Amino acid sequence: MSPDDVPHLARRTVKIEEIHRYMLSLPGAVEERPFTPEIPVLKVGGKMFAYLSPDEDPPRLTIKLEPLHGQMLRSTHAGVLPGYHMNKDHWNTVLLNDTMPVDELLSWIDESYELVLASLSGTARRRALAEAEARKADDPAA
Repeated sequence: MSPDDVPHLARRTVKIEEIHRYMLSLPGAVEERPFTPEIPVLKVGGKMFAYLSPDEDPPRLTIKLEPLHGQMLRSTHAGVLPGYHMNKDHWNTVLLNDTMPVDELLSWIDESYELVLASLSGTARRRALAEAEARKADDPAA
Protein backbone atom coordinates (compact mmCIF):
# COMPACT_ATOMS: atom_id res chain seq x y z
CA MET A 1 0.00 0.00 0.00
CA SER A 2 1.28 3.46 -0.79
CA PRO A 3 0.07 6.88 0.40
CA ASP A 4 -1.62 7.31 -2.99
CA ASP A 5 -3.76 4.23 -2.25
CA VAL A 6 -5.22 5.90 0.85
CA PRO A 7 -7.21 8.91 -0.41
CA HIS A 8 -8.83 9.57 2.98
CA LEU A 9 -5.35 10.32 4.36
CA ALA A 10 -4.96 13.23 1.94
CA ARG A 11 -6.78 15.45 4.47
CA ARG A 12 -4.71 18.04 6.24
CA THR A 13 -5.55 16.82 9.76
CA VAL A 14 -3.62 13.77 10.87
CA LYS A 15 -5.60 11.08 12.66
CA ILE A 16 -3.27 8.89 14.70
CA GLU A 17 -5.51 5.83 14.22
CA GLU A 18 -5.24 6.15 10.44
CA ILE A 19 -1.47 6.55 10.61
CA HIS A 20 -1.33 3.48 12.84
CA ARG A 21 -3.44 1.46 10.36
CA TYR A 22 -1.31 2.67 7.46
CA MET A 23 1.89 1.49 9.14
CA LEU A 24 0.37 -1.90 9.95
CA SER A 25 -0.62 -2.26 6.28
CA LEU A 26 3.03 -2.22 5.18
CA PRO A 27 4.23 -5.71 4.15
CA GLY A 28 5.63 -7.60 7.13
CA ALA A 29 4.83 -4.83 9.62
CA VAL A 30 3.91 -6.05 13.09
CA GLU A 31 3.07 -4.25 16.30
CA GLU A 32 4.62 -4.90 19.68
CA ARG A 33 4.40 -2.97 22.94
CA PRO A 34 7.75 -3.51 24.67
CA PHE A 35 7.90 -0.15 26.45
CA THR A 36 4.42 0.36 27.86
CA PRO A 37 0.93 -0.82 26.88
CA GLU A 38 0.19 2.71 25.57
CA ILE A 39 3.07 2.88 23.06
CA PRO A 40 2.75 0.77 19.90
CA VAL A 41 6.10 -0.08 18.31
CA LEU A 42 6.00 -0.99 14.61
CA LYS A 43 8.58 -3.48 13.40
CA VAL A 44 9.55 -5.32 10.25
CA GLY A 45 11.75 -8.39 10.50
CA GLY A 46 12.05 -7.84 14.25
CA LYS A 47 13.51 -4.33 13.88
CA MET A 48 11.68 -1.14 14.80
CA PHE A 49 10.79 1.33 12.07
CA ALA A 50 8.40 3.53 14.08
CA TYR A 51 6.68 4.05 17.38
CA LEU A 52 3.67 6.10 18.34
CA SER A 53 3.18 8.17 21.48
CA PRO A 54 -0.61 8.59 21.33
CA ASP A 55 -1.03 10.01 24.83
CA GLU A 56 1.24 13.01 24.23
CA ASP A 57 -0.34 16.35 23.32
CA PRO A 58 -0.04 16.47 20.39
CA PRO A 59 0.47 12.76 19.67
CA ARG A 60 3.90 11.91 18.29
CA LEU A 61 5.42 9.51 15.80
CA THR A 62 9.09 8.57 15.93
CA ILE A 63 10.62 7.30 12.68
CA LYS A 64 14.03 6.52 11.21
CA LEU A 65 15.27 8.72 8.36
CA GLU A 66 18.53 9.17 6.49
CA PRO A 67 20.54 11.57 8.70
CA LEU A 68 20.73 14.42 6.18
CA HIS A 69 17.04 14.12 5.36
CA GLY A 70 16.14 14.22 9.05
CA GLN A 71 18.32 17.29 9.60
CA MET A 72 16.72 19.03 6.62
CA LEU A 73 13.22 18.24 7.91
CA ARG A 74 14.08 19.52 11.39
CA SER A 75 15.26 22.79 9.87
CA THR A 76 12.15 23.23 7.68
CA HIS A 77 9.34 21.81 9.87
CA ALA A 78 8.81 23.03 13.43
CA GLY A 79 6.95 19.77 14.11
CA VAL A 80 9.96 17.54 13.37
CA LEU A 81 12.30 17.10 16.33
CA PRO A 82 15.29 14.90 17.14
CA GLY A 83 14.08 11.42 18.13
CA TYR A 84 13.03 11.24 21.76
CA HIS A 85 15.22 8.71 23.63
CA MET A 86 16.75 7.64 20.30
CA ASN A 87 19.89 8.15 18.23
CA LYS A 88 19.45 11.77 17.18
CA ASP A 89 21.24 11.25 13.86
CA HIS A 90 18.79 8.67 12.53
CA TRP A 91 15.57 9.01 14.54
CA ASN A 92 13.09 11.87 14.33
CA THR A 93 9.96 12.60 16.32
CA VAL A 94 7.09 14.13 14.37
CA LEU A 95 4.32 16.07 16.12
CA LEU A 96 1.03 14.80 14.71
CA ASN A 97 -0.87 18.05 14.55
CA ASP A 98 -2.83 19.85 11.86
CA THR A 99 0.26 21.63 10.53
CA MET A 100 1.96 18.44 9.34
CA PRO A 101 1.41 17.69 5.62
CA VAL A 102 -0.06 14.19 5.56
CA ASP A 103 1.36 13.20 2.16
CA GLU A 104 4.85 14.10 3.37
CA LEU A 105 4.32 12.27 6.65
CA LEU A 106 3.33 9.10 4.79
CA SER A 107 6.41 9.33 2.58
CA TRP A 108 8.58 9.67 5.71
CA ILE A 109 6.94 6.55 7.18
CA ASP A 110 7.67 4.73 3.93
CA GLU A 111 11.29 5.89 4.08
CA SER A 112 11.63 4.62 7.64
CA TYR A 113 10.11 1.26 6.73
CA GLU A 114 12.32 0.92 3.62
CA LEU A 115 15.50 1.84 5.54
CA VAL A 116 14.82 -0.81 8.16
CA LEU A 117 13.71 -3.41 5.61
CA ALA A 118 16.91 -2.80 3.60
CA SER A 119 19.03 -3.20 6.75
CA LEU A 120 17.75 -6.75 7.31
CA SER A 121 19.76 -9.70 6.12
CA GLY A 122 18.44 -11.22 2.92
CA THR A 123 17.08 -14.18 4.87
CA ALA A 124 15.31 -11.99 7.45
CA ARG A 125 13.87 -9.75 4.72
CA ARG A 126 12.54 -12.71 2.73
CA ARG A 127 11.09 -14.26 5.91
CA ALA A 128 9.30 -11.02 6.91
CA LEU A 129 7.82 -10.56 3.45
CA ALA A 130 6.86 -14.25 3.16
CA GLU A 131 5.08 -14.08 6.53
CA ALA A 132 3.21 -11.00 5.29
CA GLU A 133 2.12 -12.88 2.16
CA ALA A 134 1.01 -15.87 4.25
CA ARG A 135 -1.07 -13.61 6.52
CA LYS A 136 -2.64 -12.00 3.46
CA ALA A 137 -3.51 -15.44 2.04
CA ASP A 138 -5.04 -16.49 5.38
CA ASP A 139 -7.04 -13.25 5.64
CA PRO A 140 -7.90 -11.81 2.21
CA ALA A 141 -9.49 -8.77 3.89
CA ALA A 142 -6.11 -7.78 5.35
